[in-house]
Amino acid sequence: MNTLPIKENLKKYTRIDECPIRNVLAHFSGKWPILILCVLAENEATRFNAIGRAIPDISSKVLADTLKHLETYGLIARTIYPEVPPRVEYALTDTGRSLMPILGELIAWSLHHFDHFQAAGHHA
Repeated sequence: MNTLPIKENLKKYTRIDECPIRNVLAHFSGKWPILILCVLAENEATRFNAIGRAIPDISSKVLADTLKHLETYGLIARTIYPEVPPRVEYALTDTGRSLMPILGELIAWSLHHFDHFQAAGHHA
């Protein structure tokens, strides 16, 4: 991080419209968006039910809402094929792909510290 004095450091978080955490990171930082992005990164274009099977503890409504949110912010693209019944696939956009190396580092950190968090959770 940086070494700004605390007063200066706090300014960047109190300016709500300029805060990167509120305005960028919050749009993909929950557990469902990150899991969905990882599934799409590993599987290229993927159908709704396949994503749901890869993340069995997500409800269909939460999956649909999260996909719509990720699409709104340009991290994934939704393609509808003119077939009967219509086939819909989801895939990462260039912006979504550019995020994956960063998420990969976060996942690697999580794996490295997994036992620590598991142990701490048992003491809570």
